[in-house]
Amino acid sequence: MDRLRKVSPLRIFDICGSDGLRPGNMAVLIARAGVGKTACLINIALDKIFQGKMLVHISVEETPEKVRFYYNVIFQDFLKVLDLDDDLELRLRVDRNKMILSYLNNSFDLNRLRSSLANLSRKTGFKPDAMIIDGLDFENVEKELLLQLRELAKVLEVEIWFSALSHRHRQDVNERGIPYPCHEVDDLFDVILQLKPEPTGLYLWLLKDREHPIVQNAKLKLDSTTFLVET
Repeated sequence: MDRLRKVSPLRIFDICGSDGLRPGNMAVLIARAGVGKTACLINIALDKIFQGKMLVHISVEETPEKVRFYYNVIFQDFLKVLDLDDDLELRLRVDRNKMILSYLNNSFDLNRLRSSLANLSRKTGFKPDAMIIDGLDFENVEKELLLQLRELAKVLEVEIWFSALSHRHRQDVNERGIPYPCHEVDDLFDVILQLKPEPTGLYLWLLKDREHPIVQNAKLKLDSTTFLVET
């Protein structure tokens, strides 16, 4: 799947010569509503799965059926962009290597997540290499929860990817260039990305990559329909 790397949002790390997120690390993708956070994260998830990694997708806003639908649509986009036939082996890999958990109506908490992951491991032997947590309310989330999730990432040796909703009317940016709503918790994240529509298109910006210095204009242009890198 070398062709995948050319269009994957994870190519952003090539700009700084980085190897990307590591086990025990956390990343967050910041964007306004409707810009494409979930689709971009699913593209990242599919990249991980195509690498043979196991992934748990956690949504606090959508049902498992809705998330599964998103994966099916975006998988088809991958096939079209990479000019691949609908490959049964690839489709089975996506199905086998991912689990979807949903915590609606403010039901997400760390104890429930730990219990769900333990059940997956005990009943199916499924142990994730990566997790996506989509829809967590960063405007109101307690820092203690993020600290506990960071500890969980280290204990389980998984990488965790979050989405964070920004707002047009909130322009807060800290001295390190990290915008609201992550400007006060950026020290907890190893990687911070921002998805921004601009006059010339949709861009994925790399704002933080562990201790690597960020080069000027560290960004990739994404297709606004598929949320894959324009080639």
